[in-house]
Amino acid sequence: MLTQNAITLLQDLIQIESFSKKESGTAQRLEHWFEEYKIPFQRKDNNLWAVNKAFDSKKPTLLLNSHHDTVLPNLAYTRDPFAADLVDGKLYGLGSNDAGGALVSLLALFTHYYDHTDPAYNLLFVASAEEEIAGEKSLRNLLPDLPKIDLAIVGEPTLMHLAIAEKGLVVFDVVIKGTPSHAAHPNTDNPLMKLPEIIKKIENLSFEKVSPVLGPVKVTLTQVEAGSQHNVVPSEVQLVLDVRVNECYTNTEIKERIQAALPCEVTPRSLRLQSSSIDENHPLVQAGKKLRRNVYGSPTLSDQAALSCPSLKLGPGDSTRSHSADEYIYVSEIEEGIALYIELVKQIL
Repeated sequence: MLTQNAITLLQDLIQIESFSKKESGTAQRLEHWFEEYKIPFQRKDNNLWAVNKAFDSKKPTLLLNSHHDTVLPNLAYTRDPFAADLVDGKLYGLGSNDAGGALVSLLALFTHYYDHTDPAYNLLFVASAEEEIAGEKSLRNLLPDLPKIDLAIVGEPTLMHLAIAEKGLVVFDVVIKGTPSHAAHPNTDNPLMKLPEIIKKIENLSFEKVSPVLGPVKVTLTQVEAGSQHNVVPSEVQLVLDVRVNECYTNTEIKERIQAALPCEVTPRSLRLQSSSIDENHPLVQAGKKLRRNVYGSPTLSDQAALSCPSLKLGPGDSTRSHSADEYIYVSEIEEGIALYIELVKQIL
C-alpha cells in the first residue's frame, strides 16, 4: 500500500507545475502526504521537512533528501510533460526521473521507519526546492533550521547504485583586456589576437591529482564572446570556463591554480559547489555492497554540494534520462527503489 501511494503521489506531482522558485503547488501536495500519515512537519518557503517520532538529539542524524523542483521542458517533447501518462510500465512526465522517483521513494522510506523505536540514527526527511538552480531558497538556505546532520542519502537517479562521490563545480569568467580602436588603424593590443595564447594555456592546465572514483579535474572552455562591429577592435574578449572538480582539490585551490596560470582576469562566480564523497568503507556503503549495489563516481551536481557531512547519492531512475524530452521512469524502478532503500537503512538503523 505504501509503495502504491508513493507512485500515486508521483503521478500527482508530475501534474503540478514546479519549476524552480515556483514549487508551491508540489509543496502543498507533499503536505497532504504528511497529514494523511499523521506525521508532524515543517515548511520554510517551498522546502518541507520532518523527523522521526523517536528523534533524540543525542543520536546521530541521517538526512534523506531529494528535490521537487524541475527544469523547464525542452522543445523536443512529443508528450504533454504534465500528463503523467502510464504506458507499458513507464511513467512519463517532467520530473518523473529527476528526481520525482527518488523523492517519493525516500518519503516512503521515511514513512516506513517513522514509528521505529530506539533507532541508532535519527531520520530527517527534506523535500527541497530550487535544487536545479542551486537557488537562494534551496537546501543550503534551509540547513541552519535543521538538526545537525551526520550522514546523508541524497536522492537522484543512479539506477540504485551507490554514487560515493560527485564532482564539484566552479564556473570562471575570464576577461582578456586590450585596446579598442578603429579597424583601419594600427593596433598592437588587439585582445582577439591574444586569444590563441590564452586557449593554449587553458589546454595546458594540469591538475596532477586524479581521483580513483571521479577521475581528473575537467576544464572546459564553453563560451567566447567579443566584438560588436566589423570595423571596431573590441576592448576585451570574454570567456567562460566550466571546471568539474574532484575530491582531491578544494575549489579555492582550483581558483588559485587557474588564476596563476592565465595572464588575464579570472573570476570565479562561486566557490560553494564543492565536491562530495563518502568513504567506501563506511557502514552505509558496505550495507549497499551487501545488496549487490555497485559503487561509482558521479559527474553531475546535486544538493550534496550543500552538505559538509559524508553523503551518498542513490535513487531509482537513470541519470541519462534527466532533462531529456519525454522524460520517464519505470514503475518497477520505484518499487525496487523503495524496497532497496528500506533494506539498506535497516542494516544501520
